[in-house]
Amino acid sequence: QFNQAVDNGNYLWWYIDGLSDDGQYGFSIIAFVGSVFSPYYAWANKRKPAAADNYCAINVALYTPTKKYWTMTERGQNAIKRTAHQFTVGPSHLRWENDSLTIQIDERVPLLGNKVQGSIKVFPEQLFTQVVTLDDQGKHRWGPIAPSARVEVCFTNPSLQWHGNAYFDSNEGDEAISKPFSEWDWSRAHLKDGSTAVIYDVRQKNGSERVIASKFNLDGSVESFVAPERNPLRKTGWGIHRNMRSEVEGNKPAVTLLNTFEDTPFYARSMLQSRLLGEDVISMHETLNVKRLESQIVQFMLPWRMPRNPTQLF
Repeated sequence: QFNQAVDNGNYLWWYIDGLSDDGQYGFSIIAFVGSVFSPYYAWANKRKPAAADNYCAINVALYTPTKKYWTMTERGQNAIKRTAHQFTVGPSHLRWENDSLTIQIDERVPLLGNKVQGSIKVFPEQLFTQVVTLDDQGKHRWGPIAPSARVEVCFTNPSLQWHGNAYFDSNEGDEAISKPFSEWDWSRAHLKDGSTAVIYDVRQKNGSERVIASKFNLDGSVESFVAPERNPLRKTGWGIHRNMRSEVEGNKPAVTLLNTFEDTPFYARSMLQSRLLGEDVISMHETLNVKRLESQIVQFMLPWRMPRNPTQLF
């Protein structure tokens, strides 16, 4: 339901990622209502809880073997339309139709101005309605919508056409994401039987941890499993510590870093090879360092990467 109500100061996002069948290409899309990464929303909320619909954005990241394309233009209420089946942000939108999701992108790369135009079609293999609490107070929730899906990517700018596997979920919060969390590592991996294993490894500011490990099966069932031990990865270029929970088999490395897609002062996205539930898997992985996101210097850097365009004019 793209028209789900979001109270002032709160947030809601939909997240989709995909990897090509040959492992050479990937993408991540995050559609925000009340953007948790927005410096403008953070500044507005310091005065009083601000209207979430006035701080929306679709973050697009396309990964190729030679180049990355990244765009995230924030827009205000006059450029936003949300109905049950469509979320429009300026010239781009997400539309749910006939049990599939179409994402139409018409954006520009910040500063450089290069066009990013094309479509992504996501075909879920099974839908889920599970909602999981991520914090001790129950104010932040995660809902896996289609952990296992197929995807068709077709862009004219840049020229990209590929098929692969995809993942689709949603997060929502009744307060700023900076309130309870210190950092988290998240990963998803498709397994041989078509199911998807997801691990949320959450650290909170109060010192407690929550580890959620779930396997989403194609018959609609969900199985919890014991997450393996945490294995450290090498730090990012910005010095962020990242971890992956992976089984160890003999003398083989527990985790192999295949690619770092995103390396920012507070956030990293990577493709990893690891082992889960007795299988060698390729995982999409992210690390979020909330303390870094909160820092004043990062907040002043963000507008260069996330311009605000309330009138939807380029």
